[in-house]
Amino acid sequence: MIPTIKLNDGNEMPQVGFGVFQIPNHLEARSTVEAALSNGYRLIDTAEAYNNQLAIGEAISRSSTKREDIFLTTKLWVSNFTYEKAKQAIDHDLQELKTDYIDLFLLHQAYGDVAGAWRAMEEAQKAGKIKSLGVSNFWPAQLKNLELMMNVKPVVNQIEVNPWFQRTQEVEWNQKEDVAVEAWAPFAEGKNGIFTNKLLRQIGEKYGKTPGQVILRWLLQRNIILIPKSVHVNRQKENITLFDFELSMEDMNLISTLDRNKSQFFDHHDPDTIEQIFGSSLRELRL
Repeated sequence: MIPTIKLNDGNEMPQVGFGVFQIPNHLEARSTVEAALSNGYRLIDTAEAYNNQLAIGEAISRSSTKREDIFLTTKLWVSNFTYEKAKQAIDHDLQELKTDYIDLFLLHQAYGDVAGAWRAMEEAQKAGKIKSLGVSNFWPAQLKNLELMMNVKPVVNQIEVNPWFQRTQEVEWNQKEDVAVEAWAPFAEGKNGIFTNKLLRQIGEKYGKTPGQVILRWLLQRNIILIPKSVHVNRQKENITLFDFELSMEDMNLISTLDRNKSQFFDHHDPDTIEQIFGSSLRELRL
């Protein structure tokens, strides 16, 4: 049984879920999510930018798992970060996902008309289209600014967390703020030999677990929500078999020594990076 985390709005969210980033092929995305639901996953995480919402909607509607037993997350992309565009995008997402409601709806980034988009999300929540509101890739100052502007407090901040980028102070700040932390890229997409790391292998051998399972258990014990992805059924099963062992404090401390304190992908503080990744979408909003 996967444990849940109680969010600050009273809703409960599974602590282990399934991410679908980088599965744009329709049939593969649909079959992968169908397999994940069959293997016991109940949290499914997608986004407008992943271009697979139609496939996810089909997988959920075809599954024997009841919709009310699935916790479905999607994210608003920055090209829809205005009040009017966000309202339209939410209805479009519901249509693509073949559902009457979304369990958790996130702002995907912290740039553009965040306030306007959030206002549309608050209205959608009041209308019953969204159950919980959250953010992704927000630094503490950005999250606090949103809290000061708006009426509804975010329940989740989905950020990059993995052994190479542990973000200890940020995780603790979010949790003290009563905002749950959800880790994307918990395996750092395999960068820098994470699955063959000597320390992670040695720790895994003590418990009869793989380095991947050690990483996920380390995140669980930090009270972080995680959404590992795999298109392989055996890895899906492996990534959810995390509740028959517990890392010692010594092993938790050893893993902390792996921290490189650097994103394995991009720096959200760098204006050039922001322009490069989000620039075209932001320019659209200014037209």
